[in-house]
Amino acid sequence: MNNKNIIIIGNGMVGHKFCEKLIKKTNEFNIIIFGEEPRSAYDRVHLSEYLNGKTAQDLSLCNNPWYKDHKIDLFLNDPIIKIDRENKIIYSSKGNTTSYDYLVIATGSSAFVPKIPGIDKEGVFVYRTIEDLDLIQNYAKTAKKGTILGGGLLGLEAAKALKDLNIQDTSVIEYNPRLMPKQIDLTGSNILKNKLKELGLSVYLNKSTASVEGKERISGLKFTDGTELQTDILIVSAGIRPRDELAKACGLETGERGGISVNQYMQTSDPNIYAIGECALFDNMVYGLVAPGYEMAEVAATHICNGTKLFNGFDMSTKLKLIGVDVASFGDPFISEPFAKTIVFEDSNKGIYKRLNISNDGKFLIGGILIGEASSYNMLLQTVNNKIVLPPQPEDLILGNRSDSKSNQSGIASLPDSALICSCEGVTKGNICTAVTEQGCENTDQVKKCTKAGSGCGGCTPMVKELVTYTLKQNGKYVRNVVCEHFNFSRQELFDLVKIHGLKSYNEVLDSVGKGDGCEICKPLVSSLLASIWNDMILAKGNDTAQDSNDRFLANIQKGGTYSVVPRIPGGEITPDKLIVIGNVAKKYGLYTKITGGQRIDLFGAHLSDLPFIWEELIAAGFESGHAYGKALRTVKSCVGSTWCRFGLHDSVSFAVRVEERYRGLRAPHKIKSAVSGCIRECAEAQSKDFGIIATEKGWNLYVCGNGGSKPQHALLLATDIDSETCIKYIDRFLMFYIKTADPLTRTATWLNKMEGGIEYLRNVVINDSLGMNQQWEIEMEALVNAYKCEWKAAIEDPDIRKKFSHFVNAPEEKDPTVKFDEMRGQKRAADWQLTETN
Repeated sequence: MNNKNIIIIGNGMVGHKFCEKLIKKTNEFNIIIFGEEPRSAYDRVHLSEYLNGKTAQDLSLCNNPWYKDHKIDLFLNDPIIKIDRENKIIYSSKGNTTSYDYLVIATGSSAFVPKIPGIDKEGVFVYRTIEDLDLIQNYAKTAKKGTILGGGLLGLEAAKALKDLNIQDTSVIEYNPRLMPKQIDLTGSNILKNKLKELGLSVYLNKSTASVEGKERISGLKFTDGTELQTDILIVSAGIRPRDELAKACGLETGERGGISVNQYMQTSDPNIYAIGECALFDNMVYGLVAPGYEMAEVAATHICNGTKLFNGFDMSTKLKLIGVDVASFGDPFISEPFAKTIVFEDSNKGIYKRLNISNDGKFLIGGILIGEASSYNMLLQTVNNKIVLPPQPEDLILGNRSDSKSNQSGIASLPDSALICSCEGVTKGNICTAVTEQGCENTDQVKKCTKAGSGCGGCTPMVKELVTYTLKQNGKYVRNVVCEHFNFSRQELFDLVKIHGLKSYNEVLDSVGKGDGCEICKPLVSSLLASIWNDMILAKGNDTAQDSNDRFLANIQKGGTYSVVPRIPGGEITPDKLIVIGNVAKKYGLYTKITGGQRIDLFGAHLSDLPFIWEELIAAGFESGHAYGKALRTVKSCVGSTWCRFGLHDSVSFAVRVEERYRGLRAPHKIKSAVSGCIRECAEAQSKDFGIIATEKGWNLYVCGNGGSKPQHALLLATDIDSETCIKYIDRFLMFYIKTADPLTRTATWLNKMEGGIEYLRNVVINDSLGMNQQWEIEMEALVNAYKCEWKAAIEDPDIRKKFSHFVNAPEEKDPTVKFDEMRGQKRAADWQLTETN
């Protein structure tokens, strides 16, 4: 008996997923695929990573033998040009003629290119395929200024691509009055716009493009309001259009605005032809995300195999990181009064915006928007989709539980087994829990292989990890808190492995003890480990792109797109000559100056290209980097102590200087602050620091694990009446214990709060050497102290590092023209952001 033929037109992600679904259900069909591109299916969701070093093979969804192993005939670079529905035959561009029993159209979409005069000039590109990226990458080598036409999801992704290609002067043009108009509201757009501006992007809203200027190649854009913008390269990202031309040509029903009409089984107007993915039109809607395309593939495969699964529409909630900024929307993000009540949290200083839309009776969450911080997205989405009753204070969902409960496990536990965790692969909570309890999966990576949860866009990975941890604990199993899917180790285990193997760069660590290509979780974490272990210059070994954003330029980026300069002033003590140097530098480079709470002087408003010159002058005067940008020791604050104060018991300034110079540059899971007070009056506020020292009649009291901030916590007494040498020894041990065992981005206070046994256990470790590690920790700390070098001194002396500090790669002397200042009390300040750009 001969098998029936199924022909799939299109070898994109959805077409490939249909093959996977079908071969799992049956082997009774001959599967034939025709693809337009020269390569087999690849991951378009992470297409931008191609510009960050991933190869086409890295992005491939499978290797070529996969098709052969599953007896699938694959024809690449051979698009279908005609469908003969009457005779059930397709014709390809290379002359292949094949009959079908079922035909699946998965042609996807193409970039919508508006009919603007000059749009066909050299230097204008779309952003859809690997071939597009090859063309962009090659052309960008000679470009100084780049522009993106379109401020939606793909447009902002394309803007990141230009930044990655060292086109620092990049602009985004959006026709609508807000960015990402399908996902976020006006307030969210303004917050996002300001965050993007901080990162060096220019954003123009309410802009209609009249023409593309230039002779053969693009030189600029002209807008309908009469303004112009110079640019060397333009990427058009103004939306998508379903690829329905084959369907129209063979008489299939299509929508007025495009798309192949389908029913709940994904059948077109011809019951033997199915359409799935971005080419399909269901209920007058084209779905432009991969998850609904995967669901369509499952529905079509099920129906062909005589199943009854239906497609009933799809949740378009989404979460992603755009140029390092979290952006998410879920449920109905725009519903408002009188149909719902709205809770809004806005922090324009940190660039965070959160909106929750709740039912008028306050019982249910309807939808929302998250900008700048979206860690709660997965649980919020589940709360909407599973109609979970809200807590009495629903604002806790975005502000955090102010009763200091330790976990979100009650939220995880409340989800029904039917809760859809991975929408890309249709994996439920029950599927994941079963994989753990019945199939022996004990980490996220194993669950991913078993269920495919997290293998699509990856947005569900944090919740998958939570579920694995929760299920293991429920079954009384020990839980290893692994870093991510690329490293099957905890941070503590990875710390030891890096040291044992002498690994000095992120790529070495990944190649030796990791797998895959890394992610935004493990890159900064590993970079932090390397700095903590070796105390090397963080940019010297090509690790700059793996660092947190501020570390990349050894400075904190500030409002308006400029940077701050913070020289170290140990103990707050400074000579008049050094004060004069700071004043002269501030005048020369036009910097705003302010004395901080940490007893330093911050200089604000520095252009990126000026940073090496500013630091050259400061270092020549004896200053060093203050590490205000890093997860490291910031300051050791002090009062004047016994040298001047009549109440002072000891010389607190000298001891503060000694402590700060010992631990300067020490990298840790989070920032570290310290202080030394000369008496119990506590003018230096030592008990609000990660470690604080207070003079007593007999010596010093050492306090640890305090912090200020939004949840202040008093430090706890670790040791009393100790001499200076013992105090230093205890701090060495304490800091090494913290660096080795704390989770990423965990302050010492939180670290202690989670520690079994609390301060008593910590005291036993540090003072009584209960772990037998103190001698080793002291030796390791001494090695770090001896390895210290000022990062800024190393940067200005290294030509390769120094040339990174330019806004325009091809014109390093030019400054960012978008930076603007206003006068304030005899100094300057960053100009306020406008809601929309008018030119």
